[in-house]
Amino acid sequence: MPSPTSPQTHGQFPVLPLRTEMHLPGRVASLEIGREASIRAVEAAARDDNQLVVIPQRDPELRDVAPRDLVEVGVLAEIVSVIKHSPSRFTAVLRFTRRVKIDGIVASEPFLVAAVSPLVTRSSVPAERLDADSAKARDWLTTLISDAHASREAKEKEAKEGKEGREKEGKDKDKDPARPHDSAREALAALAAVTDPDLVVDHAAPYLDLKRDELLAILLETDSAKRLARVLPALERRATVLRLKGEIGAELEGTTSVNHREKVLRDRMRQITEELGEADENAEVDDLRTKVDAAKLPDEVRAVCKKQLARMAGMATASPEFSIARTYVETLLDIPFGKTTEDRIDVAAARVILEAEHAGLDKVKKRILEFLAVRKLAPGKQGPILLLVGPPGVGKTSLGRSIAQSLGRKYIRASLGGVRDEAEIRGHRRTYIGALPGRIINGLKKAGSMNPVFVLDEIDKMTADMRGDPAAAMLEVLDPEQNKEFTDHYVEVPVDLSKVMFIATANSLDSIPGPLLDRMEIIELPGYTAVEKLAIAVRHLVPKQLAEHGIEKDKLTFDDETLREVIHGWTREAGVRNLEREIAALCRSAAVKIASGDASLVHLTPAELPEILGPAKFSSDQINRKPEVGVITGLAWTPVGGDVMFIETRKYQGKGELRLTGQLGDVMKESATAAHSWVRSNAARLGIDQDHIANTDLHVHLPQGGVKKDGPSAGVALTVALVSTLSGKPIRNDIAITGEVDLRGNALPVGGIKEKLLAAHRAGIKIAFIPARNEKDLVDIPAEIRNELDIRFMNKVDDALAVALAPVPPVTEPPPSSMPPPTSPGRPVGDQLPS
Repeated sequence: MPSPTSPQTHGQFPVLPLRTEMHLPGRVASLEIGREASIRAVEAAARDDNQLVVIPQRDPELRDVAPRDLVEVGVLAEIVSVIKHSPSRFTAVLRFTRRVKIDGIVASEPFLVAAVSPLVTRSSVPAERLDADSAKARDWLTTLISDAHASREAKEKEAKEGKEGREKEGKDKDKDPARPHDSAREALAALAAVTDPDLVVDHAAPYLDLKRDELLAILLETDSAKRLARVLPALERRATVLRLKGEIGAELEGTTSVNHREKVLRDRMRQITEELGEADENAEVDDLRTKVDAAKLPDEVRAVCKKQLARMAGMATASPEFSIARTYVETLLDIPFGKTTEDRIDVAAARVILEAEHAGLDKVKKRILEFLAVRKLAPGKQGPILLLVGPPGVGKTSLGRSIAQSLGRKYIRASLGGVRDEAEIRGHRRTYIGALPGRIINGLKKAGSMNPVFVLDEIDKMTADMRGDPAAAMLEVLDPEQNKEFTDHYVEVPVDLSKVMFIATANSLDSIPGPLLDRMEIIELPGYTAVEKLAIAVRHLVPKQLAEHGIEKDKLTFDDETLREVIHGWTREAGVRNLEREIAALCRSAAVKIASGDASLVHLTPAELPEILGPAKFSSDQINRKPEVGVITGLAWTPVGGDVMFIETRKYQGKGELRLTGQLGDVMKESATAAHSWVRSNAARLGIDQDHIANTDLHVHLPQGGVKKDGPSAGVALTVALVSTLSGKPIRNDIAITGEVDLRGNALPVGGIKEKLLAAHRAGIKIAFIPARNEKDLVDIPAEIRNELDIRFMNKVDDALAVALAPVPPVTEPPPSSMPPPTSPGRPVGDQLPS
């Protein structure tokens, strides 16, 4: 491999990439070599002519280096010695000679080889000025060299007094930039022989506290004047400080008064800043000012930053006010003003992502695709703020992540559960100790973009207390007309939130204030059907749990029947969280068998489930129940999904009073009273003796007394139970009823139809009665539920009585004109089935 013998000679050399260190010509330094390719490069150079080229990496974090990761200027180095610690770790002592231009990487295996040529330099200033600056730099550098060697000699003298001193001497020598020279005289003589301005810069760099980026800029710079300009201010500053330091030492010599010493030091400090032209500056302020100038800040924010920097310049860096102002400016710089990600809106791709990550939820997916389509056609419009409402575990939060993925935006989630302080949203005033911005600003800082998908999780769990109402603070955040100038109490400058895509999630709408709810578009996510749960388990839950438990895919297998049994026997929920826990328990059991060597392949069947999971936790509430007098199944809506609810009624001798138990709310009590009144007013038509009612007390009880129950949905079911009790006719055990009743016996519409019908299907109900006005809600019911559950509609209580009890006489008076006629896609209302 040829090697140049003069600065004008071209050649090819092994490449030694440097990650964090930077070295310029004129230095001798030891480098730790650990990368395999670097070791091979050093060995090849040592076998040839001890010459190699040292090239810094662009990114110091990279461990595996490609040619494109190296800068275009390197330093030729001569190997002085190589110390081999182990086959995989060397220490190479190198003498760095001159800078060279990297013409290209001509080989990459077994190590990098670079073709180099002399680096051509120029000067952007006249030669006279360049020489003057170079002479000035040599004068200041002379002061630094003298001081560095004097300090080293003093330390060496101190080190001779003991072992501790000797150890300190060794450490200081290793760190001392003057180590390449044996004495100050030799170092100064070497400097005096330097006439090239570029070599002056190379000699000066080791004596200055320059960062890697600054050293890299000096290495790459080909303009000699600009290279000098990069080191002259630091050289002048260091030389001036050293001179004033000597003057201060002479002035303080023999002084014992603390006040006098402090006065002298403060005067000299002021003199130093004035002589350096930095009376209103310090390093931190200068660094922040550079960042402010480079940042894409709005004019108002930039003005605030400049004002704070001006205040900081007049403070002592140890002052608490300085620290507060610095943190404030750094916070403003961290807010990604002007930084956005480009939307990648592909409706077809978004549909694929949603289908792959979420089973069911067709209505929700449709609305999200509509949302994305509108965004694509009208990118400048903000669009509505979505509120995903549904029971736990149905995928509300993960839907937000899928939307972010389909848009190509950053994803940020803020949990609002338990937040009861307005400052959590708006931030704290900077007058308070430990003040911080609110969650909205912190989310933008974390995202690094002004247009992320921001999920506000559990927005219904916020509460108000004496520190304010966080829901009121959210009014500005979620209002498209106001959030263009959202003001956090900490930053106190307007922040544009109009580009942020907010998606809120909640389990219930009851606790969300009306004004806040009015700002969002509600998308309901009801519970999953058994078919959807099975699909989710097969496509998502089982593969996830197999991976988390370290089980290969073919080592543990489930058939669909096993998963169906787990769904029906061990979980009864709207979501799939408990289902995932049970699948995890099955994986743990299989992991024990596989790890212990008892089995290499495990196939789980339904018969093995009780042994692993214990006895089934749930069974159909209707299986062992027979038709009974006064006992009926109602349907209820809860924040965690629908549920079945038994209503028990008993009679005993009394005065015609009605007693209600089971922790019922006022609305449900009124429904029971209305049902009782309707039964008494229609007793003759129902075949019930009026005297019997007058001498009979009725007790209505809803089990699970520890759970509060309220709402009008049980009105029709209560009426049927009362009629059954007073007439002695049993109620079918495979029927469930929901609907409100009025004093005329009309079945009025209620909410939560989908959740209630899903609960009826899970409980094994065969026939479900709902008000005729709720027929429109069947569009949300999955096809498998409509096929397996006999859904019937009722206009009057008599429609339910005709099926639940023995036949009753028809109503003689016509139904009110306001009530629509019963319509049913299947069997007509009023059909009787054998009990």
